[in-house]
Amino acid sequence: MKNSPLALRDFRLFLGGRFFAGLAMQTQSVAIGWYLYDVTRDPLSLGYAALAVFVPIALLTLPAGDVADRRDRRRILGAAHIVQSACAALFLYLVVAHTTLAWPFYSVLALSGAARAFSGPAQQSFTPFLVPREQFGQAVAWSGSTSQIAMVVGPALGGLIYLAGPWAPFAACLVMSPLVALAMLAIRVRISGTQSDASALQRVVAGLSYLRRQPVVLGAITLDLFAVLLGSVTALLPVYARDILHVGPDGLGVMRSSIAAGAVGMGLLLANLPAQRHPHAGRAMLGGVAVFGLAALVFGVSTHYALSIAALAVMGAADMISVFVRSTVVQLGTPDGMRGRVSAVHMLFIGAANEFGDFRAGLVAAWLGAVPAVMAGGACTLVVVALWSRLFPELRRIDRLADVTAGRPDEPERAGFPDDK
Repeated sequence: MKNSPLALRDFRLFLGGRFFAGLAMQTQSVAIGWYLYDVTRDPLSLGYAALAVFVPIALLTLPAGDVADRRDRRRILGAAHIVQSACAALFLYLVVAHTTLAWPFYSVLALSGAARAFSGPAQQSFTPFLVPREQFGQAVAWSGSTSQIAMVVGPALGGLIYLAGPWAPFAACLVMSPLVALAMLAIRVRISGTQSDASALQRVVAGLSYLRRQPVVLGAITLDLFAVLLGSVTALLPVYARDILHVGPDGLGVMRSSIAAGAVGMGLLLANLPAQRHPHAGRAMLGGVAVFGLAALVFGVSTHYALSIAALAVMGAADMISVFVRSTVVQLGTPDGMRGRVSAVHMLFIGAANEFGDFRAGLVAAWLGAVPAVMAGGACTLVVVALWSRLFPELRRIDRLADVTAGRPDEPERAGFPDDK
């Protein structure tokens, strides 16, 4: 325990905050998905719900990264989750008022997306300041596992308590979100923001320019961007649950949870491996994304609930490998003073890909049907893996994650490994 990041008080508070944040978001997501599809019976409404979250994330994440580099991350996270509390209260009001129009839900989702835009870079760039460098890989795995445990419990909880009434999941979120704000504000570590005479636009451009010069970091981020954008099936789970597998909201919750269950199992395995036991990390990342695409194909054609659950669990485990390698490379391959801005690009690519990928899935499903939408996404994911293994050979050459080093922000030197320089 002494050599584990779990021995550190601030890191434990951070994990607790991440857990309840993920729990609230997943509980709310299942409830909104089921409610909207129940009142509209239109898969495109699920796509528009994802788009409502995507737009503010796309617009605000890069400026939020600059804010994370210049302000106290604890206060940013606290304020963001206070806004999420307000969103939960608004959702509760809409449901209690038996609102059948979709646009009020889209409006509140946009506000929630704005809060996520500011919390994402601050959260992603906080971990390196909470733990020693040699424990960072384990910290990433614990953080990922904690979030995934919330993703296991959250959808199942949301689907289960939805049976008590559509108001119940939103009431639960209204309790959880303030707890997250309190946990983040209770962290003692304070990080002095970087000061610069450059304008906000110049600072953001500097972060983008640094990222462009680092093929290892850029390749890791964009691989997951396109895999999630093309291979996401989350938005179509309500359609599969109701129309293909013929299960209720509790069955939908289990489907959502099974993805996270696979990720939790893999995350706990990675968290308990010492740093020297992470060989061939780059190949593992590429392989994980490929398995993700194959499992999506299996899910797409399945009409058996048990097989669908198994395919979703494999997708979650494969994605966790990618998340573990990518998150470690991005943070260790970035200088301290740029972590907020680079994390903002990371969150913009990954977070926006989740939401826009769901919009893509809903749109294709409205045109062609749910099954063709999932099958096309899985096939495209495999194509992306093949292309990225050739476009970014640096990814294949990543061996031990602990050897990843950051380039200097003022020089055109790539992030890489001691033996490469």
